[in-house]
Amino acid sequence: MRKSIFTGLLIGVVACHGAAAMAETVSDRITVTVRGQGPDAVLIPGLASSSAVWDATAKRLEARYRLHIVQVAGFAGAPARANAQGPVIQPTVDALDAYIKTNKLTTPKVIGHSLGGLMGLMLAVQHRDDVGKLMIVDSFPFFGVLTGANDVAAVTPAAAAMRDSILNETQEAYAQGERGFVRTMVKSPDGYKAATAWAVASDKSVVARAMYEDMVTDLRPRLRDVRIPVTILYPWDPWTGRPPETFDGLYRDNFAALPNKTLVRIDDSLHFIMLDQPDAFAAQVDAFLK
Repeated sequence: MRKSIFTGLLIGVVACHGAAAMAETVSDRITVTVRGQGPDAVLIPGLASSSAVWDATAKRLEARYRLHIVQVAGFAGAPARANAQGPVIQPTVDALDAYIKTNKLTTPKVIGHSLGGLMGLMLAVQHRDDVGKLMIVDSFPFFGVLTGANDVAAVTPAAAAMRDSILNETQEAYAQGERGFVRTMVKSPDGYKAATAWAVASDKSVVARAMYEDMVTDLRPRLRDVRIPVTILYPWDPWTGRPPETFDGLYRDNFAALPNKTLVRIDDSLHFIMLDQPDAFAAQVDAFLK
């Protein structure tokens, strides 16, 4: 069912190594690996993704920035811990807020991919002092628009059906579904291999509940309250069969109420921009962090 809803839309909802230190995480919703020295930046991966999605970014930046690389409990083989039942997204945002405050990070720059982008936007809406600048990598303030829904009530039945389908399927069926789904999200052969491994290793209950919550979260009414600079990266690829102007309009319209925004399209990429177009992604991250 998830394949029928999302295939062709190419906008998904879907640990670090080397010299690293652990800051105080103060939660069993997340773990955070700290790398490097300099101004603080927080990196949040997406649904069913590993913190390793930021490996290339961290390697480039750790000489200039202190990076706080987040792993969400239950994703990519990380133990589910507190995410094993109940809500996932809001408690994880609360954990990120607690981490930033406990470790006395002063308005760090935040980069979030997919669901991580939504979490970054929630941080900016709910805790204004937590975020100095925000980069959203291929995410929406209301994911339901991709199903044709205009509001939460309209998307809730489909979101619940998708959640329940994943909860009720076997692990083998879940893994097979993810292998097909990830093909619509990343072009790079190595990127596909990595992203598929992360998805298959994820706790499918955590994935199902987080996906549902993502689909029924609508931050559009709060966008006008976000005054910090926000950069939105989004992909386009000829494989979609749609002209780039269609994607331009989709993102422009859905972020229209955001006052201080920069929209940047990355061509020849699917959802995992950092894996499909690493050089273009790196250039945009550098520009954002200046």
